[in-house]
Amino acid sequence: MARDEHHPGWRERHSEPAPLPENATPVQTLSHRLKTKAGRALYALRKQTVEPVFGIIKSVMGFRQFSLRGLKKVTGEWTLVCLAWNLKRLAALRPQ
Repeated sequence: MARDEHHPGWRERHSEPAPLPENATPVQTLSHRLKTKAGRALYALRKQTVEPVFGIIKSVMGFRQFSLRGLKKVTGEWTLVCLAWNLKRLAALRPQ
């Protein structure tokens, strides 16, 4: 699957894709499903859920890799990162 254009025309945005051929591959099936109105609406939900949080943790907070090894230590490190994120959000959302 490739990237779509940033600003498709209004006809393309508000129309359904052509029917899928009988011998479509799984990749073509998924691509077709994402181009339907329901698929686009479902895919757009990613923007408002958890994915921006991971982007902020990576870019703003600078957490790109774990420093420790082992599942127990990595779990502790990730818990600390999540705690820092939650405190940051709590401070930002607190009434002045």
